Amino acid sequence: MRREKPPQVLAATPASLGYTFPAEWEKHAATWFSWPRPEGISFPGKYHAVLENLARIFRQIAPRERLCLNVPNGNYERIVKQRLTRHGCPLRNVRFFHVKTNESWCRDHGPAFVVKKSRGKRSLAIVDWAFNAWGGKYPPYDDDDAVPTHIAQHLGLPLFYPNIVMEGGAVDFNGKGTVLTTTDCLLNKNRNPDLGKSQIERYLKDYYGQKKVCWLSGSIAGDDTDGHVDDLTRFISPRKIVVAVEEDPKDENYPVLRDVRKQLHRLRDQDGRPFEIIEIPMPGVVQHAGQRLPATYVNFYFVNGALLVPTYGNRNNDRTAMEILRSHLPKHKVIGIDCVELIWGLGAIHCLSQQQPADG
Repeated sequence: MRREKPPQVLAATPASLGYTFPAEWEKHAATWFSWPRPEGISFPGKYHAVLENLARIFRQIAPRERLCLNVPNGNYERIVKQRLTRHGCPLRNVRFFHVKTNESWCRDHGPAFVVKKSRGKRSLAIVDWAFNAWGGKYPPYDDDDAVPTHIAQHLGLPLFYPNIVMEGGAVDFNGKGTVLTTTDCLLNKNRNPDLGKSQIERYLKDYYGQKKVCWLSGSIAGDDTDGHVDDLTRFISPRKIVVAVEEDPKDENYPVLRDVRKQLHRLRDQDGRPFEIIEIPMPGVVQHAGQRLPATYVNFYFVNGALLVPTYGNRNNDRTAMEILRSHLPKHKVIGIDCVELIWGLGAIHCLSQQQPADG
């Protein structure tokens, strides 16, 4: 691949220059993924099964928007093309980038694209948050930490460096100025030990271009991220929030999610208005090798015209969750994708993906 020019690093904050992080359901130019390596730690004993899961996801995205895949080198690119072809994924809308990664969780190590609207046109920039593998849990992570800068270089986009740790799965956006997050993750001392709540809020507003920060507390069983919000509750419109609920009082997620539901009732958006809360079930206990896994339907992902929802083999709960989401998203095709193998990596569709908004 040709050598790219170093990206332009902007000293001001995105908010001061008019950039903001758009809602996930706004039009995409592409979705980014980092291809997992067999020597990685995310999918022990299930690497090849996970590749089939990935191909299912890619087959739904490629007809709707471009797929951008980070692979280490040209040899990997050749191998991945062969695997995708074998699994029936068309390559005509897939673009490969030679960007090394340690693991495949692009939501957390990938580029955070912010958008500026000026004179009827949209321009993009990338925020390169620091990444430390969820509080230093899984070294090495130096290649993952460098991903956004490499992508900015490939795309010729300007860069912002906040110089604090932040993961994409820790935040969710309503597209009107409100960001939703958790104290469990962002105030955890294994991320930014010298920053308090008000300082973190300032970074969220300055570098994501937001007006209001809504805080929750809680973390589902099996979540190794210290409480990512994309396992608990998500926006599906500026005023609607979907929250996972557990009906079984004996399940360890029951008290946690009941408390999250109560917290949501107290939250207000950027204009001081309450949200409409939509409950969807949890899939029940999903385990592998005796380990409880963080299976949840709210780890869904918006693509152009569709919503991709992870499913886990619980027919009743899978169907109920999909029906509820369809009833609130009539303009989207709601598609279930089996993630029973994928969740062994402790993440699902949203954790793997990162959207690139449309520009121009």
